[in-house]
Amino acid sequence: MEAEQVKQIIEALLFTSDKPLTLTRIKEVLEGVDVQVIKAQLSELRDSYANSGRSFNITEVAGGYSLSTNPKYAPWLKRLYNKTGSEKLSGPSLETLAIIAYRQPITRLEIEDIRGVNVDGVLRTLLERSLVRISGRKDIAGRPFLYSTTRYFLEFFGLQSLNELPKLEEFGELMPQGGEADVAVKEVAQEDRPD
Repeated sequence: MEAEQVKQIIEALLFTSDKPLTLTRIKEVLEGVDVQVIKAQLSELRDSYANSGRSFNITEVAGGYSLSTNPKYAPWLKRLYNKTGSEKLSGPSLETLAIIAYRQPITRLEIEDIRGVNVDGVLRTLLERSLVRISGRKDIAGRPFLYSTTRYFLEFFGLQSLNELPKLEEFGELMPQGGEADVAVKEVAQEDRPD
């Protein structure tokens, strides 16, 4: 298969896929095409879009590749889809999600210990929205569920991996000392970040 044809097929795959495509998945579809050729064609496509001033580009997210629109076009896209903020997360949801992201796997009681409030409803919402998942059970009395973030969490926030999360120390520098948020950041920071 010629390089130009490989590039066109990759473009078609990215255009029609509703989730990021991994190199492995692209290679499966392109049977017999070397991964280095795929990477080269992805790079050429990315450069071509950037150099021609397109309204979209190829981004690496959640371990794969995806076509995404330039953020400067968000106001028009929002109007097109009449977004009312239904995809936004509430403050409690964001706080709980941040705790899970930095301390995963973590139990509901451990989250409540940090937040100081019941998180049953918030966890249910995060599970329904596929931002977190039950990743097992903790080996202690009662065997409580352990919660972790999902691949969709990475897609939702445009992250390649959890390593792209800001360091907790960066949050501490932005917050007034001694406030509730400052205490919560210090509590979450007590544990190492996930790999």
